[in-house]
Amino acid sequence: MNYSIPSSLQEIAALRQSPTTTETVARAMAGVVRVARQQGRTLDELVAEVLLEDAVLDDQQRSWLCEMIKNIWHRVPLVGE
Repeated sequence: MNYSIPSSLQEIAALRQSPTTTETVARAMAGVVRVARQQGRTLDELVAEVLLEDAVLDDQQRSWLCEMIKNIWHRVPLVGE
């Protein structure tokens, strides 16, 4: 299936109303990457933010998430592409 990628923080937040599925999580991650790129942020900046200590993810989970973000970064087109 072809799912739309959110292009704003509001669209990403709206995904909270959707059931938690693999597709919803993938769309949210792609949306985060797209918004970060629109804001002129770099991949390194986004990865650094993901690596910050938090109470939700352990080190292994953060590392896995960073790898997913890197993969998505190189696959998600900018808006209009």
